[in-house]
Amino acid sequence: MRHLFLGLSLAMLLAGCQMAPYSGETQRDESIEISDVNRGTDRAESAEADTPPSDRGRVARQVDFPEDQYASLEKSGSAALSGRLTLDTASGTVVGAGETISVAPITTYSAEAAEQALAGRAVERADPRARAYTHTTRTDSNGYFTLRGLPSGDFYVSGSLVNPSSGQRQVVIHEISLGKGQHHEIDLNR
Repeated sequence: MRHLFLGLSLAMLLAGCQMAPYSGETQRDESIEISDVNRGTDRAESAEADTPPSDRGRVARQVDFPEDQYASLEKSGSAALSGRLTLDTASGTVVGAGETISVAPITTYSAEAAEQALAGRAVERADPRARAYTHTTRTDSNGYFTLRGLPSGDFYVSGSLVNPSSGQRQVVIHEISLGKGQHHEIDLNR
C-alpha cells in the first residue's frame, strides 16, 4: 500500500497537483487544501501532531519555494506535448492506462522532489503556489496522453504505473525542453 501511495502522489510531489480525469487537454488543480482545525494550541505538542496528515511519513523539503524562479515563468503558452506511458518488464511492456501525467517546470524546488521520487521517497506536499505552473492530464486506455497550452521552457514530465511482477508502483520522470508553438512527442518509459 505504501508504494501505491508513493506512486499516486508523484504528481502531487513535484508541484502539488491533484489527479484529474483525462480529457486530452491541459488541466489545472482547482482544489483547496483544508487545514486541521481540530489541532490543539499547546506548543509542547510533538512535531508529528503539527504535521498535516498528508505529509506524515514524507521527507521534509530542504528547498524553500523559490518565488523569484516561479515569477519569471509563464503559466501557459502555445506548446504541446503528447506521448505514451509504459513500463518494460521481464514479461513484456505494461501500458499506463488511466494514470496521471504531470508536467512541471524544472526549478530547484521541483528538482528536489524529482530526485526524492526517483529514490522511492515522497517529499512533503508542494507549496500551493507551484500548482499554477503545473499541467496534468490522464492517460487513455492505451497509455496515450496529450497536453496543449504549455509554455516554453524546461520541464519534468512524470507518471507512475504498477509493475505487475512486484505489485509496486514505479515512477517515470523525463526532462524535456519546449519551444514556443512546438509539439513534442515523448516515450515516457522506464
